[in-house]
Amino acid sequence: MNPMLIAQLVLMIGVFYFLIIMPKNKKIKLEKEFLTHLKTGDKIITIAGIHGKVSEIAETTIVMETMSGKLKIEKSSISAEMSLKLNEKK
Repeated sequence: MNPMLIAQLVLMIGVFYFLIIMPKNKKIKLEKEFLTHLKTGDKIITIAGIHGKVSEIAETTIVMETMSGKLKIEKSSISAEMSLKLNEKK
């Protein structure tokens, strides 16, 4: 194979890694860290856009208190990015 072609392939793989894979891994790590530090009383936003406050925490679910009552949701449905932005505005 042509050495120039090999260099181009390596460059494309490197760019792909730094632009797509690395940021995704960083986001996954941030979400895991957010969920492990979640505690009762924290304000959260779900992926669907529902705002509320954590009232109970189980292993994979939480009970979220909203203006209309309490909802039991999966931890994976919490948007770490939007919840962190909400808590920064304090």
